[in-house]
Amino acid sequence: MRESNPSSRIGDYFRAALACVATTLLTLPLLGVVDAANIVMIFLLVVALVAVRLGSGPAILAAFGGVGLFDFFFVEPRFSMAVADAQYLITFAVMLAVALVIGQLAARLREKALLATRREDEMRALYDMSKELSGAISAEQVADIVRSFLGRRLEIEAILYLPRADETLVAIPARQDAERCQAHVRAVHEQGRPMHLAAEESGYRPALALPLASPVRTRGVLLVFGEHAEQVCAAERRPLLDAVASLTAIVVERLHYGEVLQEVTLRMESVRLRSALLSAVSHDLRTPLTVLVGLADALTLVRPALPPPALESALAIRDQALRLSGMVHNLLDMARLQTGKTVLNKEWQPLEEVVGSSLKAMAGLLAEREVRVDLAPDLPPLEFDAVLLERVFCNLLENAAKYAPQGEIAIAARVVGDTVEVSVADAGPGLPPNAAQDVFDLFARGGHSGATGGVGLGLAICRAIVEAHGGRIWAERRAAGGTRMAFTLPLGTPPVLEEEASE
Repeated sequence: MRESNPSSRIGDYFRAALACVATTLLTLPLLGVVDAANIVMIFLLVVALVAVRLGSGPAILAAFGGVGLFDFFFVEPRFSMAVADAQYLITFAVMLAVALVIGQLAARLREKALLATRREDEMRALYDMSKELSGAISAEQVADIVRSFLGRRLEIEAILYLPRADETLVAIPARQDAERCQAHVRAVHEQGRPMHLAAEESGYRPALALPLASPVRTRGVLLVFGEHAEQVCAAERRPLLDAVASLTAIVVERLHYGEVLQEVTLRMESVRLRSALLSAVSHDLRTPLTVLVGLADALTLVRPALPPPALESALAIRDQALRLSGMVHNLLDMARLQTGKTVLNKEWQPLEEVVGSSLKAMAGLLAEREVRVDLAPDLPPLEFDAVLLERVFCNLLENAAKYAPQGEIAIAARVVGDTVEVSVADAGPGLPPNAAQDVFDLFARGGHSGATGGVGLGLAICRAIVEAHGGRIWAERRAAGGTRMAFTLPLGTPPVLEEEASE
């Protein structure tokens, strides 16, 4: 909406003076025909009309002009400003006062009507812009809509600064001079407060930086600039600019959460497809691998015995088939755990038994290693699935033996609060920095895995089993060197034995 300029205001004063002159010319023939008081009423009517049409300033001019013209043309002695009857001075004072009051009231009514009309027009324009923004699907579209609206309504330009994933602000649309005020825009984004920029600060023209404040956080900055400071700093324009910034912030936040939802959906679909693929591949590979292991065993037991080179090849085939069969079992277990199809067979039992069975199962791998077991004497019975928890111990022991081929392996357990904390520690090279939690991700492997086998499923299976039991698992670097894998199991309340109850 265009603002009134000084030349138009001068024209309003000229039209007010012309209205007074025209009123005088029209009422001169009535002199001597109607009473002077009626002529005064005509002049007051003209003042009210000027106030309604042109505003308070021209109305004041019309009030003084009407009193002067009435005195000059209608009061004896005519054609002079002298007054023969002093009572006319009261008439002039009352006439001037009434004209000023009527003019001010009418002008105020006009201003309120114009303000209401302007606000209605702005609300309609904002509503139209919000409808356009509701259909925007990219930040570039939002920037185009905002720039077009501000160009039409206020004749100013605008740039959107939106943060990337690394929180650096990017200008939309891109401009060669957009970097000149980057520091000020960054300050507005971090502090969440608007800032006026002079021409030398913005790099080109007077500007106003408005934060795009959403209910959650500041989503960016709206920079508006014009040829003159009044275009962006005028008080009457500020509510409209704030409304535009608020609408833009809401739309930018909607786009952000739309991207987040799309990423989460894609991630969930990826996990689902990966689990389905793991399950299908595992099922299809189990039968041929079982046959391959059986045939390799048969070759080692055939009579007469195979020549040494052929027997060595048969043993290698059997070992690799068994290793591949273990990987397939891991894939199948991981698929079952991720899809929630594994049903825990929990029973109350001592932790020592599952530790012992795990060491027995891993006896071949740990034959030449020193394993130290330190279980607290006050460990109570725990409720867990012995088969799955043995799988956790076996995977942790295998991981320790694989990545720490030398040194002691320590198994420890103690009560910590309302949980039992169990750990398996080795004396190997330790985890790489910032990799303590990544090692439990699917297909993740340690930084020293170049010479070791495996596909990175063992620790992921451990995490899935421990979390299914209501515990948590983590890894940490030992101060003396090596890695410590620890997990917790809830204590719970063991059932009361019948013999104890009878006592």
